[in-house]
Amino acid sequence: MKLISSTKVSLFTSLAVVGMVLLAFLLDLFFENNNWYIILYAVFIGWGTYTTSKYLLNRFLYSKVRMLYKTIHDTQLIDQELGERVKTDDILAEAEKEVQVWSENRGSLVAQLKKQEKYRKEFIGNVSHELKTPIFNIQGYILTLLDGGLEDESINRSYLERTEKSINRMITIVKDLEVISKLESGELKLIYERFNIIDLINEVIEMQEMRAKKNRIKLIFNPASSVPKFVYADKKEIFQVLNNLIVNSIKYGRDHGTTIIELMSMDNKVLVEIRDNGIGIETDNLPRIFERFFRVDKSRSRNMGGSGLGLAIVKHIIDAHNQSINVSSTYGEGTSFTFALDKSK
Repeated sequence: MKLISSTKVSLFTSLAVVGMVLLAFLLDLFFENNNWYIILYAVFIGWGTYTTSKYLLNRFLYSKVRMLYKTIHDTQLIDQELGERVKTDDILAEAEKEVQVWSENRGSLVAQLKKQEKYRKEFIGNVSHELKTPIFNIQGYILTLLDGGLEDESINRSYLERTEKSINRMITIVKDLEVISKLESGELKLIYERFNIIDLINEVIEMQEMRAKKNRIKLIFNPASSVPKFVYADKKEIFQVLNNLIVNSIKYGRDHGTTIIELMSMDNKVLVEIRDNGIGIETDNLPRIFERFFRVDKSRSRNMGGSGLGLAIVKHIIDAHNQSINVSSTYGEGTSFTFALDKSK
């Protein structure tokens, strides 16, 4: 583009000079030695040559730049507007800049689309894999019952209960997919309110007490004081965050292990920590812990009915509150999740 810009000036000058020289030579032959007429006609014809060549070059540039702008902007520009832009002296420099920006954006867009395509394929593969197991289980149980197992009292109730368990797992996956889809699209709006985080934690612990006992995990929550700690957040969504993190600690806890919930005050924030002494997470897996369907121990979590979306939902909810959640873990020793909430007076 810069070469064309310099050529534009050189072309105008060269045509004018050549025209004037040729004209001066012809006029010198025609008017003999009358220099006044020679100079006058040479200037006139030189100016005409310059104007004509400039007009023709502008038309050429207009046709090319018009096509260029409509390509990079992917729109129908108004010809009058574009015509005015072509008349400016720096149109080629502007076009060069815009082409460069368009090229960079295009490259970034292509890279983003490739990343999204890879993510889409992985996501579809993960969803198919997660749903395939309960569907095949249900199919096997139903076929067994239809082939005569329904009349066999030793297996009919057991198979129906297993079928119900697989159905519940599918329902959990579908519900979690719906929740995370709403969170990512911004469709799920947070309803902020003032509430006591201590009461909410006790509510979650009470709800998960039976699960913890079944897995021989002890849930420990001893607030530093009985004074209420009020926060300002979406109570329903924070309940889900606490529930998912505590359930996760139970799933990956060791036999006769513990899950400890602690609260800490820091300026205008309340920090909530949930830590366990379970199997822990390997260092290489820590960056992926909040990904959809990522599992530290796949067979173990599937056997306990997990959807693989719990931590991804937690991350989205905390992000929606404009807060952060951090995870630290030592493989074989345990894991700690910490997130912050705004204090409320």
